[in-house]
Amino acid sequence: MTPERLRGLRRWNIALAVLHLGQAAVLFFLTNDFAIPVLASYVDGPPGAGEEGGLVTSTLFVLTIGYVLVAFLALAGIDHLLTATLGRRIYERDLRRGINRFRWVEYSFSATLMVIVIALYWGIVTINALIVVAGANVAMILFGYLQERMNPPGRTATTMVPFWFGALVGVTPWVAMGLNIPLYSDAPEYIFVILAIQGVLFFCFGLTQWLQYREIGPWANYAFGEKTYLVLSLAAKSLLTWQVFLASLIE
Repeated sequence: MTPERLRGLRRWNIALAVLHLGQAAVLFFLTNDFAIPVLASYVDGPPGAGEEGGLVTSTLFVLTIGYVLVAFLALAGIDHLLTATLGRRIYERDLRRGINRFRWVEYSFSATLMVIVIALYWGIVTINALIVVAGANVAMILFGYLQERMNPPGRTATTMVPFWFGALVGVTPWVAMGLNIPLYSDAPEYIFVILAIQGVLFFCFGLTQWLQYREIGPWANYAFGEKTYLVLSLAAKSLLTWQVFLASLIE
């Protein structure tokens, strides 16, 4: 992690801060009132009795999707701005130790909001299920942080246990969404496109960490892996934002 690489990463973070915050500002003024209801579900009476097994659903609140998109773009932009300015010393010190705490904190919030948006589009709309989806995604990200903590530079052996635990919990929201594919045969094509593209990009985050700790090719250098995360973050957030925004204009 040479001084030249650190200066290069600072320029990358400044550029990504501008791109994320710029998109957030544009979307804030362009967003419409398209919203998806979030439901509460509960059993009214003995379980299994009555219509629908006694299950009752009601609208808990209505989530305006545009503002959720603005939120995760803004969180990413603030993260990159901090790492390039006020938090630069901590960021660079951590990079020399093979860790980026800023990344994992930001992902815990921004990536979780992204997964919630995707889940809403795929019919996972009850507050109970969304909490589980969010919890699984946060757990995956925390396992990613543990993978870095447990494998510092200069280690004599590499453990992949946190990585595989993270992969196990991280895939569950996508399995839940995938189960709805046969039921969405008449759904608009863009819903399938969103799931496919975001599924591939989320997989690439895990692949990047696997390549890093298997020390394959340029990923053996932590700085290269850091740049890969930066590119993937911009691509995933930007594509999801404008896919969902354009889709909301069709609705």
